[in-house]
Amino acid sequence: MTVPSESQPLPNAQAPISDDDFRRLMYRALRNVAILSVVLAAVLTFVMGWRSGLMFVAGAAISFTGIWEWRGLGLAIFARLDNQQHVRPMGRTLVMFFLRLGMAAVILYVSLRCLHGSVYALLAGLGLAILALSLEALRLLRG
Repeated sequence: MTVPSESQPLPNAQAPISDDDFRRLMYRALRNVAILSVVLAAVLTFVMGWRSGLMFVAGAAISFTGIWEWRGLGLAIFARLDNQQHVRPMGRTLVMFFLRLGMAAVILYVSLRCLHGSVYALLAGLGLAILALSLEALRLLRG
């Protein structure tokens, strides 16, 4: 068995992901989170009550905005690495990223403190981002 050197490509190595591929991947993940949020929120509201449904929506909103901000951060970094002419200012991107984290903390605190719904519904909403990005990763690996 021979070990490939650094100059030889690895077998089954895929082409690097482009900015447009990354953008489409993130939009598909956002779409999946939005669709799953609507469907599962309706089901949870019917089964567990409006408080748990609202806690699920809070978690899903955090998931959606998390993917949105990571998309913006990734595109800004890719633009800097590619030396593109029209790039968003990195400072603005980072400020928005940390503001979203702060807002996520506030939404989590308020929903846990005031709604008194199921914590599992909130965790399910938060897990939507992981589920959507995992599905997109599997789709990317499949080719």
